[in-house]
Formats: sequence, C-alpha cells, structure tokens
Amino acid sequence: MCKSCNYNLLTVGVFGILGLGIGLAMFWSPAPKAKEKINLPAAQIESAIFAGGCFWCVESNFEKVDGVVEAVSGYTGGHTEDPTYEQVCSHSTGHLEAVRVDYDANKLTYNDLLEVFWRTIDPTDAGGQFADRGDSYGSAIFVADETQRQLAIESKKKLDESGRFDSVIVTPIRDAVTFYPAEDYHQDYYHTHPRKYKSYRYFSGRDQFIKKSWGDDAEYHPSGTDGMAGNQIKMKWTDAPVDDYVKPTDESLVQSLTSMQYYVTQKEGTERPNGNEYCNEKRDGIYVDIVSGEPLFSSRHKFDSGTGWPSFYRPLVESNVENHADRSLIPFRIEVRSRHADSHLGHVFDDGPKPTGLRYCINSASLRFIPAEKLRESGYGFFADQFIDNSDGPT
Repeated sequence: MCKSCNYNLLTVGVFGILGLGIGLAMFWSPAPKAKEKINLPAAQIESAIFAGGCFWCVESNFEKVDGVVEAVSGYTGGHTEDPTYEQVCSHSTGHLEAVRVDYDANKLTYNDLLEVFWRTIDPTDAGGQFADRGDSYGSAIFVADETQRQLAIESKKKLDESGRFDSVIVTPIRDAVTFYPAEDYHQDYYHTHPRKYKSYRYFSGRDQFIKKSWGDDAEYHPSGTDGMAGNQIKMKWTDAPVDDYVKPTDESLVQSLTSMQYYVTQKEGTERPNGNEYCNEKRDGIYVDIVSGEPLFSSRHKFDSGTGWPSFYRPLVESNVENHADRSLIPFRIEVRSRHADSHLGHVFDDGPKPTGLRYCINSASLRFIPAEKLRESGYGFFADQFIDNSDGPT
C-alpha cells in the first residue's frame, strides 16, 4: 500500500473518530439553560420638583440631561385636589405648572439639577415666566427635605451674589406638597408635537433671554457623581402602552418568513454584513419586529457604524428591547431580543456615539422598515410627529 493511501486512511480514521466524539458530545450535552436576562445596574432614583412657567419647556430642558430618568409635567402647590389644566390656567387653584424630575443620584447631584433649573427660567420675574403671565406660571423650587432646602438656599444665594442679573432673585423656595401629573397630552410635548412646541418656545422669548443672560454658560453639563453620566437611556415618551403584539405559531412563521429571517429570529443566526437590506437605508421611519410588528428602533437614532449592519444608539421603545447574556462566544456578549416575539435581533456594545455610548448592532432580517409617510396608515401614527421638521425657530 502506498504512503499516500496510508495517509488517507489515517486521515479518514482521525476525522471519523472526531466526528463520532462530537456527535456523542452533542447527544449527551445537557439541555440549554434558560435565557439569562441582563438588567441595567440598579439606580438610586430620587426626585426633585421645579416650577418654571410652561412645563413643556422645563420638562424638555431636564430630559436632555444625562442621568435624568424621567421628567413629568404636572401641578403642585395649590389647594384643589387633582386639578385639570383648565382649572390651573384659571389661576384659581393655587397650583403652579411644575415638573417632577426623577434622576439617578449615582450620576447626578441635586446641585446639578439646580444649575440646570437656573438656566431654564428668569429668576427675577415674580409675575410669571416669559410669555405666560399669572400665578400658575410662576417659578419655584419645591424642596422635599432639609437637605434639599439648604442646597437650594445656598444655590440661590450664590446666584444672587454672582451679579449675573441686575435684579434680585425672587424665585421662592417652598415645601414640596402633593404633585399631580398633568394630562397625558402634556407629557413629552416637545416630542409629540415638535412643530407646535418649537414655534411656542421661540415666540415665548425664553431661549433668547437665557442666551443673553448666560452667554457661553447657557448649557450646563453635569460631570456626574462618579464620572459615568452620559449612558442613561431616556426617550421614555415612546413607551406606548401597547401589549397586543403576539408571536405567530412556528408553522406560520415558516410560511411567512424568508429562510434568512427565520434563521436569524428563531435560530439566533447572523446575516452577512453589508449586503443586508437595511444597512444603507437612509429614509426617515421606524423599524419594527419582522415577527410581531412591535416598534423597536427609529431612523433618528441610526448611525453608520462601519460594521455592515444597521446600528442604533438607542431603542425607539425601550420596553420592547431586552438584553440577555450571550455566552456562546468569548468574549461574553449581550444579546438583544424583542420583548413580545422573543426574536433574536442582534447584540449591543458599548462603543457607540453620544448621548448613550451604545451600539445596537441589529440584523436587517429581524426588522421591517416603515417609512415616515406611511406610519399613520400602517397603524404607527403615534410616532409620526417625531419626523416633522424640527429646525430651530418657528415653522
């Protein structure tokens, strides 16, 4: 027998044994463990309440601050229980339009919030704020405890002594009382009605006053209590209370999905980079789960990561995107799955752009794109207003 034949027989034997070993390992391997869900690190959530005239504007300013979990528009300081917007605007309830700021004390301090607040209002105006006049539009700091009170007093004194304003600082420091969230249509108004909000804010004179009074110091950027501010994901306004997205049967999915879509979403597969459907999609619109239709990502948060897959720096609806441990490769990765359909979407990494620093690297095969002009007719009208022209000034 020739040497080459001996070699070939040896090769066949080795690989045959190896194949048998792999087969036995697969046969005897334990059942896969349940998905290990990854939760965000526990936050130390605290609250602060500020009144600064139109709560649309105050809410908008605070929600742009890294470390603020949520800002809620509402009413406080009055004597009427659970007042309506019309009652408060009549100036008969004693309430002020106010904003409750829920923030992560591991990333922000109360002093940081005070610095943002002063740059949001005219603290020398006792008759209202900018275009809005009357008691319900007055400014105030509502303190929850003695610590907040002392910090507010010191901050107000510091601003008064700075000489930044020609007039005395009149914003009162008051005890916090019951805070009533405003009607749903007032929440995140700057997102849900961007055109109206932009026009109102421009003509109110608020930004012009802030720019004139603060100049280069108009934007305050907290450094964070631990230097980690900047990774807080917000946009909670998109968490629409919709829970009727369902996953079809596997038999139905086999018929409705392409082989690649089924491979990616149901078998945790990965499509090839670059040539996939949405890598170079530039149009405005949202991306929904190909299986359930639940909204996942927006073109407003899409960026070119250079990886060859669609990449986003935050979800459109955070509650629809879940993170799970993926230990299939080394190093450890975080898998991204949809909440309702449990579809495999891709992975999330910490090398993305500001403001989140995250990169959601998503398979096109797990998504369906809905252009902005077809959102309403497709049943996603809730998200349509965010694609209205947001240019500065009135529109």
